Amino acid sequence: MMRSKPSLKNLAKAGLNSLLALAILYCAGCTASTSPTYSKYTVADAIESICRDEYHFTVKSRLVGSTVWIYLPVHDLLVKKDKPEKYTEKFKIEKLYLKYTPEAIQIEYGIKPSEELKQQDFVYNKEVLEKINIVWRVMRRIVFSFDHTRAQDLNFFCIVTADTKNGFALMELLHYLDLKKVSYDFISWEEYQHRTIQDAQASPNIIGDEEGVHLAYHDITWREFIVAQIEHRIKLKFGKPEVDKNVDVDKEIAKIIAYTVRTYGFKDFNEVDLKNLANSGRIILNRTALWEK
Repeated sequence: MMRSKPSLKNLAKAGLNSLLALAILYCAGCTASTSPTYSKYTVADAIESICRDEYHFTVKSRLVGSTVWIYLPVHDLLVKKDKPEKYTEKFKIEKLYLKYTPEAIQIEYGIKPSEELKQQDFVYNKEVLEKINIVWRVMRRIVFSFDHTRAQDLNFFCIVTADTKNGFALMELLHYLDLKKVSYDFISWEEYQHRTIQDAQASPNIIGDEEGVHLAYHDITWREFIVAQIEHRIKLKFGKPEVDKNVDVDKEIAKIIAYTVRTYGFKDFNEVDLKNLANSGRIILNRTALWEK
């Protein structure tokens, strides 16, 4: 998985609402296909051909196991704002480290209340957002024309929008069924925002890479997805301005873990080991405790 540099974390978070707003617009005007058109093995080629032939821009798509990777090369993903936006950081995440072992999900975190004033200088380029919106539209079109008898063969979509001019990228990872659930109103758009994992990366290897050769393509496992989603939800939780500064951090993290593993029916662990670096506390929760309501 990609790892964020501090200067890019807020940019990824700031772009999330814009991307979801665009997704709402295109989903509102779409209808589902009644007959299957695509199989797992034709999805990647279909994404490339539709973007190329109908929308006249290039993406690279690759199927690895049950994961579809989509690489969208762009220039100037971010543009400078006319008026920088100032905001107050309510919590400072000094450390957040997650590790999965066959026995446990281990989490170390240092999260403290903060009143630091921040400034957002950049926004996403509207032209790039439109391309991202088209990719999501194509994905949804394919999902609703997929051979449902083989739907279990496909697990994840991983979309990487890479600024090949300036050397950074935004990655979005989502579960195949979550895209269908939000489209049918089985889950809310706010919940979908929490389920779509965003991460950012800055690297000189991205510069000039129009083919996506720098990516470590692999079949994303359920273990990897669950750990990444827990991390994503923790960052979202403590990035919300309405969160009380006196909130019980341990309790909130435990609630996030319990909700995530129950949502996806994930039981491939025995316990969760929480280490709070801010107060040297440690909590161990077994799987049964997390599954109890």
